[in-house]
Parts: sequence; C-alpha cells; structure tokens
Amino acid sequence: MIYFLKIIIIICYYNYSANANDQIIIQSTTSTKNSGLYNYILPMIKKELGFNVRVVAVGTGAAIKNVRNCDGDVLLVHSKKREKKIVTDGFAYKRHDLMYNDFVLIGPSIDPAGVNKLKSIVDSFKIISRKKILFVSRGDESGTHNKEQAIWRQSGINPKEYSGKWYLETGSGMGGTINIAIGKGGYTLTDRATWIKFGNKQDFKIHIQNDKLLINQYGIMLINKLKCPRVKETLGSLFVNWMISKKGQKAINSYKINGKQLFFANAK
Repeated sequence: MIYFLKIIIIICYYNYSANANDQIIIQSTTSTKNSGLYNYILPMIKKELGFNVRVVAVGTGAAIKNVRNCDGDVLLVHSKKREKKIVTDGFAYKRHDLMYNDFVLIGPSIDPAGVNKLKSIVDSFKIISRKKILFVSRGDESGTHNKEQAIWRQSGINPKEYSGKWYLETGSGMGGTINIAIGKGGYTLTDRATWIKFGNKQDFKIHIQNDKLLINQYGIMLINKLKCPRVKETLGSLFVNWMISKKGQKAINSYKINGKQLFFANAK
C-alpha cells in the first residue's frame, strides 16, 4: 500500500498541472519565516510546481493547535516530540526530518551573569538563576520556549516560581522577545537563524553556543485528508516531496545571509 502511494505521488509530481489560483497553507514556526527562508525558497516552488504557498507563521504550539483544527495542508515546526504525537493522533501521515540549525544564548556584551566563560547551557541557566539576572522567555509554547523549558528542567530549576522577578515571560514571538531582552538588558534563548537576521542587536552578542543540547531540528509533514477532508493532498504532497528532495535540500543549504548558512538540510 505504501509503495502504491509513493507511485501515485511520483505520477502526480510529473503530471499535475496547477491552476494559477491554486494555493496551500503551511502552518509554520516564526523562526523559518523571520529568517527569510520562505522569501528565498517559495518563488522556486512557484516556478517549478506552479502553485502558491501561504505561510501562517506562529509558535510551534499554536501551529500544532491550528493543524488539530484542520487549518492548513502542511506542518513545518521544531518540536519533535509534539510532531510525533500529531502523527500518532492521525493528523499527519508521516513526519520527515527536514533541516536543522541551533539555539544560542544571547545577552549584553558586559555579561552580568558571567556565563561567557562557560560551555554548558545548563550551567549557564544555573548561574543566571543563582545570581537572579534577568532572563526573558517567550512563554508562548513555541518550539524555542519548549527547548528553554527542557533546559531549565535539566538544571533542576522551575523558573515559573520566579516569574515577574528575574524571570520574565513575554508571550510574544522571537523578535519581540529579543527586543524586550535588549531593552531590559537580560538574557534570552533564540534560534541562530533569527539572531543572524535580526537587525536591532545593539550591544548584544552570543554567549553560549555549540552545546549538543542546543540542536534545533525541524520536521515537515502532510496533514491527513482522512482527518481533515479539506486538505489539498496532491499539492501538499508535491510541496513536502520537493522540500525533502535533493533539489529542495540543496535550496535549503544554499540560503545564506552575509555569507552565513542559516539551515542545514538533513531530510530522512
């Protein structure tokens, strides 16, 4: 059966003729949109596949909620555990690894917590907590917030006990959270792609990076038409298969800002 479906998708890829008004909706993270990746890659898809793609960029938690409400054709987010749950619950056919980058801890150049000399993100969180230095969290159930909470758990600290003191939850996207951190002189966790693209860096810099805990894996999946009858399955399949193909993976790897590669393709 799986082999048969693959044959159908391949046939569709070569024979489908899209109408000018055809469009699919991707429920996506803010990081992929804010990085400029879609502005770079979607014109290629329009030229090759012949249809438009509308991106709804929200936190991963909100994107998953939207998919559970059958709003969208494709899901592209970065919270592997929750992504697998979407498949288990029948809302998507299969999850594919698509690409990765990493998270970084940023803060003022003066480094009030003294974390710059460290290599461990867990140790950095412990010091920030012990010294009661401001940490600004997205607090929005996004993939970035999910990763931050996982690091706090590994550090043995529940930051919500200090909410409104040295721990500030913004409930906003990555750009807004970085702006607040810069305005108040606190630390925050961000994906590297957003930080590279971010314009208002002022005196902020990366303090912690290259810790294996900071790997940021993105997944992509087609929403299940049996669960959500309005899903544009043919177009969605074309999009997902293009993104994980050699051509799509090459396009992801070729996206750079100021010579810096923002995402690294690793489709499976």
